[in-house]
Amino acid sequence: MAWILIILLILLGGLIAPFGDLLGTKIGKSRFSILKLRPKKTATIITVITGGFISSISIGLLSLFSEDIRQRLSVDIPVLQKTLEESKKALIPLQEEREKLEDKILQKEKELNQLKNNINEFRRGNVVIKRGQTLFIAEINSNPNRKLDLAKIYDSADKYVQKIVIPSKTKIANILLWKPSDISAIESLTGKEGSWILVIKSATNVLKGENYVFVAPKLFENKLIFRKEEIIANAFWEKSDVSYKAINSKINTLLSQTRNKAKLKGSIVNEITTRGDFMKQLRYSLKSNQNIKLQLEVVSLRDSKIAEPIVVGLNIKELEP
Repeated sequence: MAWILIILLILLGGLIAPFGDLLGTKIGKSRFSILKLRPKKTATIITVITGGFISSISIGLLSLFSEDIRQRLSVDIPVLQKTLEESKKALIPLQEEREKLEDKILQKEKELNQLKNNINEFRRGNVVIKRGQTLFIAEINSNPNRKLDLAKIYDSADKYVQKIVIPSKTKIANILLWKPSDISAIESLTGKEGSWILVIKSATNVLKGENYVFVAPKLFENKLIFRKEEIIANAFWEKSDVSYKAINSKINTLLSQTRNKAKLKGSIVNEITTRGDFMKQLRYSLKSNQNIKLQLEVVSLRDSKIAEPIVVGLNIKELEP
């Protein structure tokens, strides 16, 4: 049946095509015109209409003799329409996701602009607190009233920072912004037996006049760093050179060793406080005899915990040659 249909379409096309060509030629020669068109263009239009007629007859014959074609013509269009509707529905979540992404991009652009403004303010010198700067240090001892003690510390820190950031305002509540998880961690740790040091630092740069300061607190066990009369660092002097440069270099090396040892043991104090003039002490010991061998000791002059100043002195011992 299919082969007969194909042969019939070929014969039909072969018969109609010469007819269309002949019809176009006759119209061209007779100078016939449609809608005031030139005869040549009219002949072309007639030929095109003939070709469309051939296609229409072909589809009609296919539909007439093929049940499969009829089913496809009647079924595929609704299926295509249904597919189109499903595609539109599937696009809705994608459009929503696109809108969310656009909103996030806008938010990030705002944050970037704010960061640029902060940088500009920083360059103009309006930053009153730098990121990571220590704002407040307090000691907390475990006791039944520790939550009340913590509340007093938070309030004192608030007032202190307010004087730095917005000194013109007489009172503003809760200028410091805390993470709830940080508050919970502090309350949990201080519930254990012992003594603790709370260090409150700024989490961001803060401009003068801002109403809020984000904080990054840290809690340390208030342990002993150095005991009184403990030798922290030592060195030997074996040079005959008693110049200011040589003596200053030796003293700076001892103080650097002291500072590093304090940091390793957990001290949060940056500076070392000296008692007496180390330079003068060493120069006086070398004044009488430049060739003597000395032992230099940096000694703690008091018990020092992690947040307390480290106060040191210099012991100079003459050794046997």
